[in-house]
Amino acid sequence: MKEKDGSQMGDILRDMPVEGVCRLTLNRPDALNSLTYAMYAELIGHLEAVRYDHDVRVVLLTGAGRGFCAGHDIRGAGKPDWVAEGLGKAQFQQRVMARLGQIPLLMRALPQPVICAVNGVTAGAGYPIAIAADMTIAARSAKFVNAFHNAGTGHEMGFSYLLPRLVGLQRAAELMLTGRTVMAEEAERIGLILRCVDDDALMEEALKLAEAVMVNSPIGIALTKSSLQFNADAPSLEAAIEMENRAIFMSQSTADTAEKRAAFIEKRKPLFRGK
Repeated sequence: MKEKDGSQMGDILRDMPVEGVCRLTLNRPDALNSLTYAMYAELIGHLEAVRYDHDVRVVLLTGAGRGFCAGHDIRGAGKPDWVAEGLGKAQFQQRVMARLGQIPLLMRALPQPVICAVNGVTAGAGYPIAIAADMTIAARSAKFVNAFHNAGTGHEMGFSYLLPRLVGLQRAAELMLTGRTVMAEEAERIGLILRCVDDDALMEEALKLAEAVMVNSPIGIALTKSSLQFNADAPSLEAAIEMENRAIFMSQSTADTAEKRAAFIEKRKPLFRGK
């Protein structure tokens, strides 16, 4: 795991480009950051650790080089060290996919918002990871490639859940059943991503978005994110309002919320203390 000072173990870099932002960079650029089993486990480890790191306000996920993630490395993924030897094919695959499915779940469960900055191609398993973020921006040259059919498999890692909630059911059906590629400008137009930006401005825009989030109190952001996630599937308006009300009761009793109000009135940057 990469420490805050920028040291690295494995194929994922972790640094803090600005205070409060944990940047996780998939770092196999020669292979378009295609994922090995070790990288899946490493990414899960980073996400689990970040969840309890109070110095991290926003998580930024991106890729090194000219691509975000080309998906699962079908030629050199190695072996999953969490699966016992000697299992049958179905049993092996069930245990593998149960582990991989933790990635979008962890991204959504983090109290910190996750921003994905897609540089270049994202394909296969990289596609659901990119759209599992709370906000996804992409370089203008980026493209989203549905490679699942090419691999002879069904969709995975929550793709069939995430996609229709972004683009609508019919559009999701068309994209999933045809497997066609979506370029960044279309991705923005249909709601697949938040926006596309010039290639050389991608990281700058991602950090601006992170900084816009961090002017708000940590507990307010965490509760807003959880309300948004739960209420996307709320059974009724009444249930959604109840969820929001509970979040308000919790946040209003904190010193950080009072500090946010005072900073707004005094036109200064808030100083949050986690209280």
